[in-house]
Amino acid sequence: MAKVDVGDRAPDFELPGTGGRTYRLSEFRGQEVVLAFYPGDFTPVCTKQFCAYRDDQDEIEALGVQMLGISPQPVESHERFADKYELTVRLLADEDRSVSRAYGVTVGRLLRRSIFLIDAEGIVRYRHVALIGASFQDVDDLQSAVAQLPSGRPAGSGATAEG
Repeated sequence: MAKVDVGDRAPDFELPGTGGRTYRLSEFRGQEVVLAFYPGDFTPVCTKQFCAYRDDQDEIEALGVQMLGISPQPVESHERFADKYELTVRLLADEDRSVSRAYGVTVGRLLRRSIFLIDAEGIVRYRHVALIGASFQDVDDLQSAVAQLPSGRPAGSGATAEG
């Protein structure tokens, strides 16, 4: 299993997503991006996670980052999930798990709840891969990660976390 670490170039990808379009990581070059890998639509922790991001959308926007959720369900499931809970994060379908494998967040058929913060040059500056997916990185955690970005933000060398 590949493992993307802090300081590595983020693997580019192209995935279908909500809003009837295809997303490429490279289209966000010049902007910071948060990739939120999650196990599944409509599951209790994932629902709580993305509803929290919805409820804290103002704080996320204030961070100046683009946020993308990635899981193996098809776009149709993502659209139902987003509609039911009025979610604000764009959700991408990694049905063959190629992107989650490239980032090293799969264990067998399971996807680990994970957050990657990618800087404007496409370098991973923060990585958190949950060993147990019973909790998630909330907006406060994202704010701490963004504060560590070296360009135009308070100084820091990036961070990695497992847990």
